[in-house]
Amino acid sequence: MKEFGYTIIKQRTIDYDQFNGRLLNEILLMEPSFKVCLSCGGCTATCSAGDLVNFNIRRMNLLLRRGETAELESEIQKCMLCGKCMLVCPRGINLRNVIMLIKKNISRNKTTKY
Repeated sequence: MKEFGYTIIKQRTIDYDQFNGRLLNEILLMEPSFKVCLSCGGCTATCSAGDLVNFNIRRMNLLLRRGETAELESEIQKCMLCGKCMLVCPRGINLRNVIMLIKKNISRNKTTKY
């Protein structure tokens, strides 16, 4: 392999061989409005939990779509379920329901690897 003087940081690599979209498919089945997310960032900008801890709803969306359930599980616990994200969403996505579905499916399928 040719050396270019830099390396790929392990945390930023995506292992597509480990990806299983089952969790995402379950969420989209139960909350189809999540399909139309623009990732505009309005939810993250108004998030009350984001003011207190390092919580980013757009990052949660990305982790879900990548199938990274281990990181998603720790990230989703930071949400206070206040619902401010739903008030500013231009697409009217019920993000509180999405977060609750993620929590429910992760806890139900702890023994099953996604």
